[in-house]
Amino acid sequence: MISENYLQMVKQAQYQLRGHKTKSMKDEMAIFNTLKDCQMPDVYGKGEVIEAFQNTLSKEFNKQSAVFFPSGTMAQQIALRIWCDQKGLMCVAYHPLCHLEIHEQDGIKELHHIDTVLLGEKDHLFTIDDLKNMKDVAAVLFELPQREIGGQLPSWNELIEMTAYCKERGIRTHLDGARLYECLPYYQKTPSEVGELFDSIYISFYKGFGSITGAMLIGDEEIIREAKIWKRRLGGDLYHLYPYIVPAADLFAKRKGKMAEYYEYAKAYALKLSSIKGISIHPTIPVSNMFHVHFNDTAERVMTQMIDVMKMEGVALFGGINATAEGFAKTEISIGDNYGLIEESIIDKAIERLRIIRS
Repeated sequence: MISENYLQMVKQAQYQLRGHKTKSMKDEMAIFNTLKDCQMPDVYGKGEVIEAFQNTLSKEFNKQSAVFFPSGTMAQQIALRIWCDQKGLMCVAYHPLCHLEIHEQDGIKELHHIDTVLLGEKDHLFTIDDLKNMKDVAAVLFELPQREIGGQLPSWNELIEMTAYCKERGIRTHLDGARLYECLPYYQKTPSEVGELFDSIYISFYKGFGSITGAMLIGDEEIIREAKIWKRRLGGDLYHLYPYIVPAADLFAKRKGKMAEYYEYAKAYALKLSSIKGISIHPTIPVSNMFHVHFNDTAERVMTQMIDVMKMEGVALFGGINATAEGFAKTEISIGDNYGLIEESIIDKAIERLRIIRS
């Protein structure tokens, strides 16, 4: 009951610090009013609206081609399946908390019969030593940033070393870049500089960009040609995909240049929160616009405290509060447009209220 009450208050709070302003369905559809009468919808993966967006992304990463998918789950499983088929080895490696391992009901194993190797410890990034100790695999999946451990990132030099090690041994490198644009300010690199390290790249349009849904798989002509075949096999070539493509393209253009701003907001917010007794930030200094907040308290008590803050200050400092295996509370912060719309004094007052409550 406390959880339902808390989440309802979060939705109704006057100030939302996380993400982007929530739009109504009518607002979401308003973008279609800007289309020209001559613009025709895509049909089964073909047409100007989809091909233009695919070309935009392939150029962003200096790759030969790209294909739009309705979901990242489909895109990534297909990419790894293609790399396995090419090598004749049905085995890939990734972090123990990879999305494919914990959120997809073992789709890669059940649908594609691909075995997996878990690299390193679940609470840490995998390293070059983990790669050197793994058995032979067709591909290694890198996730930038590693969401389930607070959005951590390897250093740029470590990333170069690990991807080079794989390529020297004929192991394909795939990038789970669902939040890739969000960590480019930390690396101070362009999409093409990151893309050069990987054989295939996936990015999402509904996370940091805030679109309805949608994903893009990017790579050379051969993998994208094969990916389009698999997309058709798995039902991803919907009759029309433009309801997803149009807002994705619009928000991608509007927000890709704002990631550095979100990153600076995230560091400032993390610093404010870390000053409160019983709260720790992971990583201590964020390396993207996302980070995790851990509480030395139970989820129920934290939600009760946050309800008091929202009643008094009208500010939802956090979203959902979850319990760790040890019984403590944690939450994930992802910063977008909302943070910059709120005066610092309002944020500071809400944080001070939480500090008083927790003391």
